[in-house]
Amino acid sequence: MLDYCIRVAGPDDLDGARAVMLDTVHRDFGTGYVPRWHGDILDPAAAYLASSRHTLLVALDPVDGNVVATAALDSRGPAHPPNPRHLAARYPSGATAQLRRIYVRPEHRRRGLARRLVGELLGFAAADGGYRAVYLHTDPAVPGAEAFWRSLGKAVHDEREEPGGGQGIVHFEIPMGR
Repeated sequence: MLDYCIRVAGPDDLDGARAVMLDTVHRDFGTGYVPRWHGDILDPAAAYLASSRHTLLVALDPVDGNVVATAALDSRGPAHPPNPRHLAARYPSGATAQLRRIYVRPEHRRRGLARRLVGELLGFAAADGGYRAVYLHTDPAVPGAEAFWRSLGKAVHDEREEPGGGQGIVHFEIPMGR
């Protein structure tokens, strides 16, 4: 098994992290870059490195040192709209650690990287001391995403069960004690 280096992203990691994120929204989501959803991708330093309550982690390929995975956390809860009002109330900004951009390049998947990255983010959230909950949402159309998150946490809202299917997103809470 390869021994990936996982660390907090620094300025030299941002281009590689951005590439992993952009490749993922194009390849796995099929949406491409959508500014209202993906603004943090273009400026990850402002989104994740400027605040002590936010973080961006990267995993580096042990062979060539390239960024092959990302994981981010910020203190913004889910906004209403587009998310349901009850989720915005349950997971308010400031008290909610939102997991974002847990992306692994396809050739590096199924090696435990995402799970390790999430573990590091949960440790970061717990050490902060100000977070009451860890929240995320995922697109169940992305292969493996829903099963992965169900293995770590509890689905708190499945938009596919709404009349009309909402956005089709599944919302999760992950225990901080993991």
